[in-house]
Order: sequence, then structure tokens, then C-alpha cells
Amino acid sequence: MPTASPHLPSSQPDILDRLCDKLGIPRSLLWGFVGLLVFMIGDGVELGYLAPYLAQKNMVEADIAVLFTVYGVTVAIGSWCAGALSNIWGPKKVMLIGAGIWVVFQVVFLTFGVGQMSYPMMLAGYALRGFGYPLFAYGFLVWIVAATPAKKLGLAMGWFWVAYAAGLPTLGALVASFSVPLIGALATFWLSLVLVIAGAALALLCVKDAAGTKRLAPVGEKPLTSLMGSVSIMWEEPKTSLSGVVRTINTASMFGFFIVLPGFFMEVIGFTLEQWLRLVTVIFVANIAGNIISSRLATRFGLRNTVIWMGAVGSAITTPLFFYMPQLFIGNFYIAALFGAMYGMTLGGFVPLSALMPLLVPKNRAAALSVLSLGAGASTWVGPAIVAIFSASLGVAGIIWIFAGLYALSAFLMIPLRDPEELRDEKTAKRAATQVASVSAAPAH
Repeated sequence: MPTASPHLPSSQPDILDRLCDKLGIPRSLLWGFVGLLVFMIGDGVELGYLAPYLAQKNMVEADIAVLFTVYGVTVAIGSWCAGALSNIWGPKKVMLIGAGIWVVFQVVFLTFGVGQMSYPMMLAGYALRGFGYPLFAYGFLVWIVAATPAKKLGLAMGWFWVAYAAGLPTLGALVASFSVPLIGALATFWLSLVLVIAGAALALLCVKDAAGTKRLAPVGEKPLTSLMGSVSIMWEEPKTSLSGVVRTINTASMFGFFIVLPGFFMEVIGFTLEQWLRLVTVIFVANIAGNIISSRLATRFGLRNTVIWMGAVGSAITTPLFFYMPQLFIGNFYIAALFGAMYGMTLGGFVPLSALMPLLVPKNRAAALSVLSLGAGASTWVGPAIVAIFSASLGVAGIIWIFAGLYALSAFLMIPLRDPEELRDEKTAKRAATQVASVSAAPAH
């Protein structure tokens, strides 16, 4: 009786191949996207409730803002280093280092800081942990760029930010909203550690793509040279500096809001902590939708135009609406969720910037991504710093209008950042016009 050949291919890989191709996700990196999602869920668990938890422990808002600001500074440094170090050591090694840093200093932060309510140990542990997630996440971002064809890079970048935002803080906040009442706030902090380890294991053990293990920089280039290259590119290619500033503005409000808005919604609007955490989940579910929508819009209307109109102009409008409309309907969760979703969706309008950035400097994409990552990291301290500086004098309303003004500014900063295709079309049109003019000016025979 004939037996089935053990060499017949399984249909499962074919299904996954077709799905990944349709979605625009590189098949070889699929488990990296899943691992990133789980890692960022773990990183985002605390974000929505750390500030109110510390406030309940009688820590003043200014000290909480300083804690977040110092953390944001190290995140910015780690974000800047991620691209340059991935260029030299390979993205996979940088991701491993980032995961290790996160795990070690989360234990320090919880054991010697939060566990004993020691502010100096909180500052030290939380600040040093700040190097961890950007090395992991933005190391994977470089891996995506190295392994993805240029024509599919826009969609792949969109899915990176979907996985990133789905975890931090969308599903992270949702996990916290259920686990805090169930197992307590402190145990939920430890739960985040478990999730981070699981996500790192998925990405580092299950992804076999060779591009992640190779250095991307020329042979002989040293880490310091690569790091300096990621700085010098900002004045050699000024457009990368503009992109970095726009990326900073993109999520600065989000990190500022995690300090001032929990108290606002619980004390003024009348929400419970669980309602606030679920509102955060709604906002960033909408942000995920915005990430996908903006990636699709960018293929039709252009990368820059999408960032300007959906991202910058849209956020300048939705930011004050998210603050003022719930005050007209005190205690109404659905109204707050509606305008919060609008805010989250317009934040997603900045996603095409990630695809535009490496296209602006095609010969040094890793350095360009370092500037983009630096901007993303800088937002984690710029937002809290604005709160620390202006909350006492301007109040929550003043902070809202500062962020709205920054979004309006980002629209103007985007104007010089032209899509490469747009520039090529203009050059082609100019050449054609010159040829027509020269033919018209030629003497008739």
C-alpha cells in the first residue's frame, strides 16, 4: 500500500506566505512582529497607572513628572544608539542587549524603588531601564529596513508601528485595567516583566532571517564612528533634522498626557482608574486603525501629504477636542471615548514619516533611522518636561494648547520634506518642458 511522501510540503506555510504578502509583512520577520507586540504590551502595562499609583503613595506631581522626564532622556539616548549599534553589531544582538537591560532594571525598579518607596532608587532603576525598550524595538525597526524590499517598506513600517502601538499602551493598558483589580497594582508591575521576557523570547528565538545577524555598516567602521555618523547626518542632510523634530512632536503629547490626564479624568470628569485605563485602550485601538489607514492613504496621496493633513493638522484639531468635549458631558464615557479615538487616530497619521525618512537618505538609511528613533525617544521626555515646566503656571488647559500649537508647527516643518517620487516627477516634467522649449525655439527649415 503506497504511503504519503514525507517530503510533501505543508499547506500551512503557503497560507502564511499569502497572508503576509497580502498584509505587506515580510514572512521571514512574522514572529518578530508578534514578539514586538508582546514585548510592548509588557512595557505598556504600567504606563497608564504608574502616575496615579505613585500619587496615591503621596508622591507630588512635580516629582512624578521628573521621574518620567529622566526616563524619557534615557529612552531618547537608547533610541539614538539603536540604529547606529544595529549598523555595527547587527539588529538581533542590539535587541538582545535591550531586552536584558529592561529585565535587570525592572527588577531593580520594583524591588528597591517601588517596593520600598525609595525615590532615588526609582529614579536610578527607571532611568536605566529606559535604555531597554528602544534598543529592542528600534533594533527590530532596522532589521525590517534591512530585510524588506523598498516597494514594500511603507506597509512593513506601518505594521511595525501597529505592533508597537498595540502594545504600548493599547493592550498594555487593557491588561492593567483587568489585572490591577484582580491581583493588585504591585503584582501587575511584575506581570509586565513576564510579558517582556515572553515577547523577547519569541522575537529572538523564532526569527531566523539572516539580515538581523549581520553588520550593516562597511567593514572596519567602529561603533563610535557609526554613532557620530547618526549625528553628523543631521546637518549634512538637514531634512533628517526636520523629520526628527516632527517625530518628537508626534507622541510628546501622549507621554505628557499620561501624567496630567489621569487626575483630570478621575477628579474632574468623574472616571474610575479602570475607566481611565479603558479610555486609554480605546484611544490606542483607534491609533492602530490610524496607523493602517495612514499607510494606505500614503500610497495614494503621498507620504508627506498624509503626515501633514491627517497627522499634523488632524492632531492640532483633535487634541483640544479631547480635552474640552468631555467637560460638556461630565461622566459620559462614550463621549470621552469618541473624542479620544479621534485624537488617537490622528496620531497615527504620522506613521508614513517612518517610510519617508530612509528614502530621504537612501545611502545611509540606518543613520536616518537613528534620527527618527531619536525623535521618537525624545518625545518620551519632551512631553513630561512640558508638564513639569508649565503645569503649575498654565494648568492642564495651557498644556493642551501647547501641544496643539506644536502639532500646527509640525505641519509647516513637513513642507520641505518632499516624497522622492514627487521630486522625480517634477524633474521629469522640467526636462520635458525644457525639451519642448528648445524644440519650439529651434529655427524652422
